[in-house]
Amino acid sequence: MRLPDFEAWAMFAAVVEHRSFTDAAKALSVSKATVSKAVTRLEEHLDTSLFNRTSRRLSLTESGKRLADHARRIMAEGHAAEEAAKDETADLSGLVRLGAPMTFGLLRVAPLVAEFTKANPQVDVDLHLSDARIDIVEMGLDATIRIADMPDSSLRARRLSDVTMHVIASPAYLDARGRPQHPSDLAAHDCLCYSNAATPDVWRFAGPGQQNVAVQVRSRLTVNSGEAMLPALRQGVGIARLPDFIVGEALAKGELEEILVEWRPPPFGLHLVTPPSRLRPARVEALLDFLARHHGC
Repeated sequence: MRLPDFEAWAMFAAVVEHRSFTDAAKALSVSKATVSKAVTRLEEHLDTSLFNRTSRRLSLTESGKRLADHARRIMAEGHAAEEAAKDETADLSGLVRLGAPMTFGLLRVAPLVAEFTKANPQVDVDLHLSDARIDIVEMGLDATIRIADMPDSSLRARRLSDVTMHVIASPAYLDARGRPQHPSDLAAHDCLCYSNAATPDVWRFAGPGQQNVAVQVRSRLTVNSGEAMLPALRQGVGIARLPDFIVGEALAKGELEEILVEWRPPPFGLHLVTPPSRLRPARVEALLDFLARHHGC
């Protein structure tokens, strides 16, 4: 039985990450020739080209694109195994790369990360905040927090809780345009839509008697940040669907008013998402456990 050429797979992953044989060699502290020979060896074994090489440009072939994720996982598994072995006798230390949605990250995650790092002075955290859907394997993240319905994938997801969605508008807008009594009434209103949603202008509701309704709305404003809708909401531009952690304070102050309270948008799940490997450094496990224990605050 021929063993896999793990070194060649790792060097292929490094070239993919750095988009350059030269930069991959520098990162691995080996010669460019060593990296080139390893990738050529892998191509010969697989009987396929992994890169299109020109004097000015390096790009993945279709086969290379299909195999790049496998290479990243092999590399990640190797690092994770080494980290796990070290962690058996070491205190918590090192870097954790964590992703989170922008507003939820600012309001809920950043304070918890601050508390965790204060309690664990040898652990550093690289916190990446973005509302865009990201590839955590490609970005090299140890974990990310997602507020979404998780599709089937190779990623591991732990559902922590539901995130309640509210349909809201300013009292001034509702006084001028009327208060919708049924989701279908939204078709006659101006709405604010979240562009990162799977269907930004199709809003779904669950109502009395287990009724389910989908409504096509007219978007006056479409943005990729829920928090960015708040100024327009307060100015009476339209109606929006937003999670409680964004609108809770404005609702409590009376700046915004909730409507269609008997027709709830389906809640989204709050998930901790990690790469496929079950092996994770102790520092990563410690941070994830800490976030899971405090996700309700």
